Amino acid sequence: MASRLRERKRTAREPGVLRGSVTTPHSMPVVQHGVENRAGISWRVFSGLIVVSLMMVLVLFFSLDLFYVHSIAVGGLKYTTKEEVFALSNIANLHVFWVDPDEVRRNILRSPTIADTQVVVGWPPNMVQIIIEEREPAVVWEQAGVAVWVDIQGRVMRQREDRPELVRVVVDNSVEGPLGPNVAVPLDAVTGALQLKSLRPNIDVLRYNPYKGLGYQDGRGWEAWFGTGTDMQEKLQVYETLVQNLLTRSIQPREVNVVNPDAPFYSVLWGR
Repeated sequence: MASRLRERKRTAREPGVLRGSVTTPHSMPVVQHGVENRAGISWRVFSGLIVVSLMMVLVLFFSLDLFYVHSIAVGGLKYTTKEEVFALSNIANLHVFWVDPDEVRRNILRSPTIADTQVVVGWPPNMVQIIIEEREPAVVWEQAGVAVWVDIQGRVMRQREDRPELVRVVVDNSVEGPLGPNVAVPLDAVTGALQLKSLRPNIDVLRYNPYKGLGYQDGRGWEAWFGTGTDMQEKLQVYETLVQNLLTRSIQPREVNVVNPDAPFYSVLWGR
């Protein structure tokens, strides 16, 4: 009995007898070091080619004259020239990458002739495209011998062509010097001139005096003054009533002033 127990203990201690799974040398994974190295080298070469290609593209992008702005495409022009818009944009010979549409828009809007603009930056051949909306002249304003256009808001613009259909306002010689840059005409003077023209279409030229406002030389031989504003219809009614009264009384006025329609007055050239 004792001999059997010893035999069992020796058997349990013998090497090569393990509980559970048995791993043999043939079941170990095989690592192919050569294939792994070749794959790593190929990926690095491919990445390097991409980097070199991108660098070449960037070099071409910044070196080719094709991507520098030498002209623009402009639409919507009526009075302004393409050359003027290009000069205002301030992007001549600038690389298209550095063109800021918002800045270009601000530059162009410095012109009093331009009311609004849209700027689109793209690729050659028309890299910079600009759509212009210009202001329309409402009256021709002549001061100190220099004529300019004025729009409905009183903004002064350079006169670019002859527009005989526009009412002409000639400022009295009491006002010195022409209108300077960034100077606006009083809005009530513009609206008054337009209203007078619509009520008296035969009037081609109006006068303007800083104190008497708008007026004209009546064909019957005297000056008529109406001030400014949008109540010209009322003033004309008062004016005609007063003139008819004077002529009925054989009074030839030198000046009829209805700047204040509630207190019109006149000066006499001759008569009773």
